[in-house]
Amino acid sequence: MGVRVSDLTRTYHRGKGWRPRGAEVTALAGLSLEVPTGEVHGLLGPNGAGKTTLCKVLSTILLPSSGSAAVLGHDVVAEAALVRPLLGIVFGGERGLYWKLSGRQNLRYWAALYKLPDDVARRRADELLERLGLTAKADDLVETYSRGMKQRLHLARGLIGDPKVVLFDEPTTGMDPVAAHDFRGLIGELRDEGRTILITTHDMAEAEEVCDRVTLIDKGRVLATETPRGLARMSARHRWVEADEAEVDVRHLPGVVEVARRDGVLRVRTDGDASARAVLDFLLDNGVRSVRAAPPTLEEVYLEIIGSRGMGV
Repeated sequence: MGVRVSDLTRTYHRGKGWRPRGAEVTALAGLSLEVPTGEVHGLLGPNGAGKTTLCKVLSTILLPSSGSAAVLGHDVVAEAALVRPLLGIVFGGERGLYWKLSGRQNLRYWAALYKLPDDVARRRADELLERLGLTAKADDLVETYSRGMKQRLHLARGLIGDPKVVLFDEPTTGMDPVAAHDFRGLIGELRDEGRTILITTHDMAEAEEVCDRVTLIDKGRVLATETPRGLARMSARHRWVEADEAEVDVRHLPGVVEVARRDGVLRVRTDGDASARAVLDFLLDNGVRSVRAAPPTLEEVYLEIIGSRGMGV
């Protein structure tokens, strides 16, 4: 098993300084999760759901209050020294890079922390700089990098130790669409290499495209774990109808909840099977020939299950 988490809890007290005060906060509340070796697994949830806390426990940065977690069979508390070399961690953001060093120097430094031999460190750094499109800027100071370039360097840093398990926390933040597309290709390559990948993301399209399974987390608890398609099947409250190049107005039909158009496709959300059939019949009766029942997107399932807590903490 790549990652196994059992009844994991993490609590802390709000406050500042070395003597925190205030109410106890539960970041993880008996969370259990299994990610098989070689799987790309997405963690989805609103702000404050516990996603980053889980990643920090798995990476031995935080200790759990109770429960257990293991990476490739090694307990993250009792065998932390064995877990760390197995992990690549990409938390992103502005921290974790040395701005007064070049991109190449950053990678060589992190390779040294993994105790890689010099020749291996040089080769790995060059390979990753090329793989992530940073070769031309490899010897420039990181302080001159754009936000997207820094994020790509974060990815390279997370892979420099040739990890078996990679934790990505919001990996495409700050990337332009081309770089984000390339990142998704990179995830496929890492899966093909047999690595286990855990991704926290708010990008539903990204999760739907790259993840074998996803777990919805809220208030430190698992709400559901399924394939993206499996989650769509679990979403039984609404039914969806799509039609290509349809100019017909269906908003007046009973049971129609929402109507949207994107790239020439009419997408109609209805309140059940009977309403969906009525919309299909209406479209066909009005000369629309490219009509189909469609599953909900992962974003729609997420909003249905999580509700309006996306901006809450």
